[in-house]
Amino acid sequence: MLVINNTFISDSIFEEHFVCDISCCQGNCCIEGDAGAPLEEEEVVIMENCLEAIKPFMTKEGIEVVEQVGVFDYDDESLATSLVEDRECVFVYYEGNVAHCAIEKAYLEGKIDFQKPVSCHLYPIRVIKYQDYERLDYHQWDVCRQARINGKKLNVSVFEFLKLPLTRKYGEEWIDKVEKILTLRQR
Repeated sequence: MLVINNTFISDSIFEEHFVCDISCCQGNCCIEGDAGAPLEEEEVVIMENCLEAIKPFMTKEGIEVVEQVGVFDYDDESLATSLVEDRECVFVYYEGNVAHCAIEKAYLEGKIDFQKPVSCHLYPIRVIKYQDYERLDYHQWDVCRQARINGKKLNVSVFEFLKLPLTRKYGEEWIDKVEKILTLRQR
């Protein structure tokens, strides 16, 4: 376990390998599971404010759910994206059989400045929040089996693969501290 500021980082994030291949998993991380994507409070406001720019990329079913219940729901006591029929995220859209994110599509097309919820960007890292700290765990799921194979073949750790979203969430200084400690560990 590595501790940086108020984050406890599981060693598996540095030891396990991962490189996503959406053509293999078909975006099932946005479909499978028992809850929507975890959300920060400020993300709910951003998504609500950007909704009209995101809607053209959403499915009819996703739009209907958002119009009925909103962009978020509660998973236990946490905020999460709403789901269509208790299954897929309301922001899923399809290109062929592959699920993609309508929020990210709107971002990539320059319609909004918000890329997607940080929990989605960080996946397969899960952030568990406690009162005074956060714990980062690597979530292994059968859906991502090919990503683990790709990561091992390319020798890319979960940390390396997710450096950009980790920087987005925790900042450059945090990343620098992690990398310095990792360098010291290798000596």
